[in-house]
Amino acid sequence: MAEWTFLTNHAHVLLCITEDPNSRLKDLAERVEISERAVKRIVADLEHTGYISRKRFGRRNRYEVHLEQPINSPVTHSLEIGALLALLVPMLTSVM
Repeated sequence: MAEWTFLTNHAHVLLCITEDPNSRLKDLAERVEISERAVKRIVADLEHTGYISRKRFGRRNRYEVHLEQPINSPVTHSLEIGALLALLVPMLTSVM
């Protein structure tokens, strides 16, 4: 039987970006234990759906998580991403 995790890779990448907005794709890939190519697709998905935005600073990106963005799901559409992240990222509760 294949192993599974409670959170998706999208959620893992978003959590990592929340904890360190200056993360490189390589760092995210190592932390989540997936390929850089997969991380690149996930970051593009998160950016496309409005959960994050990024700004270039030289050769690096800095990500901003949009905490007010609703979770894109029929079951959780009234829940903002910030509420979920606050449960999973302890330092975030002091910011909210």
